[in-house]
Amino acid sequence: MSTTPIPASTSPSTDWQQWQQWQTSWDLQQEWYMPDREERFRVMTDAVEAVAGPTPLVLDLACGTGSITARVLRALPDARTVCVDIDPALLTIARGHFADDDRVTFTEADLTDPNWTARLPHTTFDAVVTATALHWLDTEPLRRLFSTLAGLLREGGVFLNADHMHDESAPRLNAAMNALLTARQQRQRDEGALDWAAWWGRVADDPTLAEPAARRFALLGDPRQPLPVGARPDRPTAVQWHLNTLREQGFSEARQIWCSASDSLVAALR
Repeated sequence: MSTTPIPASTSPSTDWQQWQQWQTSWDLQQEWYMPDREERFRVMTDAVEAVAGPTPLVLDLACGTGSITARVLRALPDARTVCVDIDPALLTIARGHFADDDRVTFTEADLTDPNWTARLPHTTFDAVVTATALHWLDTEPLRRLFSTLAGLLREGGVFLNADHMHDESAPRLNAAMNALLTARQQRQRDEGALDWAAWWGRVADDPTLAEPAARRFALLGDPRQPLPVGARPDRPTAVQWHLNTLREQGFSEARQIWCSASDSLVAALR
């Protein structure tokens, strides 16, 4: 994996090139954890087009820096997206990156707030997409969110969730693939790849992002601390739990449409 160095302190300039650099560095940091990330996004955008057509209205849930929106709009130039997140720092990067793109609108909202949908500019969407975000939610908040999303989608609309979901029926295969990924990550780390904590350290040191980063740390915790190992007991990780729960909460169909060593892409039809 190649790396694009981001200086510890960049100019306060807020031009597009600076936001593009931050977008790129976020993507590289995420790819360190998920080397098949681009393939997963390709399958996701293909599914959006297959179900919702070439001009969908898409809700990018927990959008971060807007990685999914960038891929959707690249593949489907006539699409429109609404990007939702609670993180002030990531939203600052996303807003800067898409500042001149009228196909993209932004909403700051907490997905655990029962009234978060009141902040959206639309009441119905053709597709909802999200990646590597909902695993932060415990079982009951995630169950409620699935029900809410079923209500937001038009009849026949699609929800696509790419996240840390495992097939628990093959523990030895899972262990072997995870060991391979860990070894690959160590080699890339030795070559200078940034992990989650190191990337956030760069954000905190940047003059332009210092203020939203401080708000993010106060709101969600300091991501420069090491990530906890393993899932919390109340955070569901099995693919089958997600499929069953999506059906229980109002989706007519749900299935896994892509998987890697540790991640799955699940599609659910309204």
